[in-house]
Amino acid sequence: MRIVVTEFISLDGVVQAPGGPDEDRDGGFAHGGWVAPFFDPEVVGGAFDAALAGADALLFGRRTWQTMAGAWPDRAGDPFADRMNALPKHVVSSTLTAADLTWNNTSLIAGDKPVPAIRELREREGGDLVVMGSPSLVRTLIEEGLVDELRLNVMPVVLGGGKTIFPTSGSKRSLQLVSAVTSPTGVQVCTYRAAQDPSH
Repeated sequence: MRIVVTEFISLDGVVQAPGGPDEDRDGGFAHGGWVAPFFDPEVVGGAFDAALAGADALLFGRRTWQTMAGAWPDRAGDPFADRMNALPKHVVSSTLTAADLTWNNTSLIAGDKPVPAIRELREREGGDLVVMGSPSLVRTLIEEGLVDELRLNVMPVVLGGGKTIFPTSGSKRSLQLVSAVTSPTGVQVCTYRAAQDPSH
């Protein structure tokens, strides 16, 4: 399986709380819901539809999983929601227990050492293992070289600080831009894959 990360991201690299004001206020973040003015169903929505269409499973960090688990089960009957609800889901957490996994088809990956379990998932045959949101988890995946594709919906806004998906270890990683589409609202929908570093 390929690990495909899909994110709403600001020009300054922030991915925190794109969906609503109370989604994630960590660090005093006050801009929750910042995606709404720039979302368009055809280009931006279509990018998420395409990511989900190629998914054989979903992978989340704990907070993103809880947000999704609180939203999607009640939207049955919508094709996107039905696909989200039906797909196998994996959540990385050191605090959730099996009894907490009320969202259909969810399994738990222990949060203390998740990388070996995620490597095992990645080595399986099948379509994409899609990660949405989950900035702490995505930082780990990028640091470990486990991300096969980054699909970034770059919003024309600067948020001035907040959670990011990018490691700060100082390691250099080259990417190849394989597609880019601009929405009518100014969103750059960009797909990147790992590339050979030209300096080596």
